[in-house]
Amino acid sequence: MSGDPILNISIFGAFVLITLIVVIVVSRNSEKKASSFYTGGASFSGRQNGLAITGDYLSAASFLGVTGAIAIYGYDGLLYATGFFVAWLVAIYLVAEPLRNTGQYTMADVLSFRMNQRPVRTAAALSTLAVSLFYLLAQMAGAGGLVALLLGVSDPVWQSVVIAVVGVIMIVYVLVGGMKGTTWVQMIKATLLIIGGAVMTVMVLAKFGFNMGDLFHTAVTNPANAATAAKNHWGVDATRILEPMAKYGKDPLSFISLSMALVLGTAGLPHVLMRFYTVPTAKEARRSAVWAIVLIGIFYLFTLVLGFGATALVGMDTILAAPGKENSAAPLLAFALGGSVLMALISGVAFATILAVVAGLTITASASFAHDFYNSVLKKGKADPAQEVKVARITAVVIGVVAIIGGIAVNGQNIAFLISLAFAVAASANLPSILMTVYWRKFTTRGSVWSIYTGLASSVLLIIFSPAISSPTWVNPVAWFPLTNPTIVALPLAIIAGVLGTLTSKEPANTDLQAEMEVRSMTGAGAAEAIAH
Repeated sequence: MSGDPILNISIFGAFVLITLIVVIVVSRNSEKKASSFYTGGASFSGRQNGLAITGDYLSAASFLGVTGAIAIYGYDGLLYATGFFVAWLVAIYLVAEPLRNTGQYTMADVLSFRMNQRPVRTAAALSTLAVSLFYLLAQMAGAGGLVALLLGVSDPVWQSVVIAVVGVIMIVYVLVGGMKGTTWVQMIKATLLIIGGAVMTVMVLAKFGFNMGDLFHTAVTNPANAATAAKNHWGVDATRILEPMAKYGKDPLSFISLSMALVLGTAGLPHVLMRFYTVPTAKEARRSAVWAIVLIGIFYLFTLVLGFGATALVGMDTILAAPGKENSAAPLLAFALGGSVLMALISGVAFATILAVVAGLTITASASFAHDFYNSVLKKGKADPAQEVKVARITAVVIGVVAIIGGIAVNGQNIAFLISLAFAVAASANLPSILMTVYWRKFTTRGSVWSIYTGLASSVLLIIFSPAISSPTWVNPVAWFPLTNPTIVALPLAIIAGVLGTLTSKEPANTDLQAEMEVRSMTGAGAAEAIAH
């Protein structure tokens, strides 16, 4: 069920060509300085940035992974959509505006504002790289499975070639366009993704007379669900797909830990937070948030219909037998609804989604290394801006290569699940330090560094020693940590480390910087001037 490979690759090529042209055109007149490369010169309106945030946030995990998770696990899969959406509320109300008002380019600008610069920036840069790489792995895995499905390629070697091609295109986007070009790609992609999701949602509902009850009934009685339902011990009619905790009933701690990661992780994702530096004022930052939350909320309502539509019209057995497994649910549903043409169009949108998100992740990680480590740590803040941008471009290439290798290694895993691991690292390593920096006046450099390193080390190590990195054909021989998500352990450890580090520190409080940070974070005074320079 791969459709017409020639049509598929033609539409793919058209998407790539059009977005590359946009990147070249919008970046042609950009100034060659750090603020242009990192933030697009803070020149975007709230509406534009809200659309770009939507494009950055609605990754392949949202479209392919969440739709697939709902198709296979029903209401348990819906947990991902609910968690991702609620997380955005946490990010808006607690983190986004204070960070935008205080910082210049990166999360580390905020964390180090009133701290000892070098240790905090080093820790923040390392954490940003780790979160970005985890997130990139998921996007690359999605690209491999998606194109394999469209071209009917089951050979892992060819899937690896596809992942490599995606990585190369991603690097080109970043090198040519910087943040301005990447932002325009994200805006285009968000528009296409929401339109595509809306069209498919209406088509699915029309199949069932716009009656959700009929949709659910067909989903649980589809004969193409029998083998998967039996494997999951749901019975051949798959009725348990409509029961909450059908998947996590025997492992409630993993359920709670996953929920914590999904809800709290977004507020610690550097590539999402960096988007708020691309607007000129606090007012536009708030407008960005309003546009983003409306669009994101609407899209996650679409995934509920699309997921159960895939179960009803395609079947769980067919989805899991396809290249990409769960990640193929949305393209296969498009094929069932509109044949090869709709499948190619929807898959092209998904491919644009992957390209836009990986470009945003890459520019965030490269900016963090160049700005926070190279300039602030190695050059003690005295690096030439042109040289700093050059280092960022070189870093983007290195990150792209690492992402290609990692994407090949995790090809076939569910994207939403892989993203949840990135959220776990972000929630554990970044969020405690961010909140304590912004809201606790006595927080110190030692507390920040201890919190970041404790959250980062514990979350990554627990992932390595958990069943999370096992696969259907390989079981992790050192999986002594029983939970599939580490947040329930790693996040409290990071908070405790931050508190202990602060209480045991003899660092004197810098009352002037504390007062300046408080005024900036609440009012935005001085933020525009800082970004401009």
